Amino acid sequence: MTSATTPPSTPHAPPTADASPGGRDDLPPLDVLLPAPRRLDPDPREDALAALYADEPPSRGPWTVRANMVTSIDGAAWGPDQRSGSINDDADWRVFRVLRALADVVLVGAGTARAEGYTALGRPRGLTHLRAAPLELALVSRTGHVPERLVAADRPPFVLTAAAGADAARSVLPDDRVVVVGDAQVDLAAGLQVLADLGLRRVLTEGGPTLLGALLRADLVDELCVTTTPGIVGPGPGRIVAGDVPAGPQQGVPVLPRGARLAHLLHSPHARPGAPAGTTIARWLLPIG
Repeated sequence: MTSATTPPSTPHAPPTADASPGGRDDLPPLDVLLPAPRRLDPDPREDALAALYADEPPSRGPWTVRANMVTSIDGAAWGPDQRSGSINDDADWRVFRVLRALADVVLVGAGTARAEGYTALGRPRGLTHLRAAPLELALVSRTGHVPERLVAADRPPFVLTAAAGADAARSVLPDDRVVVVGDAQVDLAAGLQVLADLGLRRVLTEGGPTLLGALLRADLVDELCVTTTPGIVGPGPGRIVAGDVPAGPQQGVPVLPRGARLAHLLHSPHARPGAPAGTTIARWLLPIG
């Protein structure tokens, strides 16, 4: 889960899916390198791009968890300003919109939502044909603290919290939006089960790295989508996975996946003006067990 030690900006794209990071309306084409080479030209409906992500891998429960993160080529999860927006680009944003359009719920750490100014989510403009139901937001917060702008939203988020944070969450949110799973720590698997019971089965997590680390540690991630943008940040920023992720079998801790299968690889030679080109976007499927 996101903690106070997590950098102030950890999701991999802007909170809104309708604001291109480059401020452009002419989104770049994407070359499919694998499995079969072809070109995906910009398309307002994004049917071909959505089809690449539509098939679901074998899941670990009655839900699927797709993580979507961005990194520089030297492994940084954010740029010099401690914001991931300074390392993503319009090619990444094009995929970001499609992944949100295909999801039922976006799962983020509460600290990430606070730092990035998340608001109640909506379907990306022009992509409601991919999924018409409202796109929900779910926060993971051990303490139950919710960003003020989300408390005031017309459609407040769900909050997955521990027993210790239940009172804080219920003091600002309707009871049906507070999901208490765990005592001192949030039980992520139990939280995903509650969301699935509500019909929110397709889960997209956008970070931050600490939440992704916790999901990996619990062996709850079915696929990992990673955008690598052609920049070098240098020493300082952390990786897209943070927290106490075990390196091998431990008592009571599931073994992390040791390999992954590359479902597809995209490439964009274009970027925002003044930025280097050569972004790659990979979709990795993680084995079960």
